[in-house]
Amino acid sequence: MPAPYSNSNLWMSPKSSSQHRPEMAGDLDTEFLVIGGGITGCSAALRAAELGESVVLLEAKTIGYGGSGRNVGLVNAGLWLDPESIEQRLGKESGGKLNKLLLTAPAAVFSLIEKHDISCDLSRNGTLQCADSNRAYRALRERAAQVNRIGGQVEIIGPDEVAANTGTNRYSGGLMDPRAGTIQPAQYCTGLADAASRLGATIFEESCVNRVYRDGTRWIAKTPSATITAKKLLLATNAYAANIQDISMAEFTAVQYFQCATEPLEEGLPERILPTGLGCWDTALVMSSFRKDASGRLLIGSIGRLTDATKNIHERWAARKLRFLFPDLNGVKFDHSWDGRIAMTNDHLPKIVRLGPDAYSVFGFSGRGIGPGTVFGQLAADSLLQCEEDILPLVPIDRYTNFASRTKSCFIELGAAALHLVQGRL
Repeated sequence: MPAPYSNSNLWMSPKSSSQHRPEMAGDLDTEFLVIGGGITGCSAALRAAELGESVVLLEAKTIGYGGSGRNVGLVNAGLWLDPESIEQRLGKESGGKLNKLLLTAPAAVFSLIEKHDISCDLSRNGTLQCADSNRAYRALRERAAQVNRIGGQVEIIGPDEVAANTGTNRYSGGLMDPRAGTIQPAQYCTGLADAASRLGATIFEESCVNRVYRDGTRWIAKTPSATITAKKLLLATNAYAANIQDISMAEFTAVQYFQCATEPLEEGLPERILPTGLGCWDTALVMSSFRKDASGRLLIGSIGRLTDATKNIHERWAARKLRFLFPDLNGVKFDHSWDGRIAMTNDHLPKIVRLGPDAYSVFGFSGRGIGPGTVFGQLAADSLLQCEEDILPLVPIDRYTNFASRTKSCFIELGAAALHLVQGRL
């Protein structure tokens, strides 16, 4: 299989929004300012607009430009940590509250899609985590037991059922969540922004905030060409945070995740590969994901960046992995490849940091941004606008330090590249 020849994001190829969003110019005053046009920021802006509040959203590039428009598109409940680990790290009460909230995350996403008629190739056929070994299968059984003890409805299936649902016999079993699903993530993000605009939110693109500070009872945000004054502030730039003067910025370990998409599969192949439309990922040391899109392409992804010397290593690995999982695809070409940045925290838990009075920064979903990002954005807006901190899904903290973030980022990405180099030659 030839290496991908188009370094372009499949999700951003179709125009996902009909609205032109200008750069901010001049001065404005608003009740609620959101900085960052990803899923968390757009979800918060939409909730504020639904409540009838004055809200302005500033995006440095375009809506969904960052990880929100570059991810796999799996709408999952929960985080990477299992429920008991979350309770151990947060305490039983706070951890239990977060676990139960995250179980509702897919339903929250699907509800917004339905309510606001967002066209984003929604499939509610579930997701499947595939065990790459018997040991991993046993770990998935324990995770499923924990999830179901708190009210989840996940299922453990054996290798034959995994093969029937995926078209590959390379896995020892799997954990299926029938309440989860897949979306076209960039279209979902812009759909949230479009819905917010229809309800009165003001959204500007190409409006990079370079300074934020407190002046009396108001927040002041400055772009190169404008100033905005707001009573409430939400910083939702996550892994694409740029340096903003006079404000505490998010700290995290940045990890790149890439995807390669085949050309649309020939007639007959889509029916044999992922016939039920599941979105999948596995338990391998360096995780990989695979799913189909609405056009019958197969997407495969893993940790790594396509913007440096490791690009060819990752693309060769993707071709090899595809043949390993689905021998029938030998000779199928890739026609898109891209990567996106993930914000990981030391404990793999999201963070809500107080920036000052009436202001929060939300970040660190560690690659689980669609469902959690949606509900965190909604609840952050509710909390700020209702002046009620208990609404938040996590107890906010005054400061967060992510130790050795650059070293950890290099270690993870170089480790993935080394493994992909070996596996790509097998």
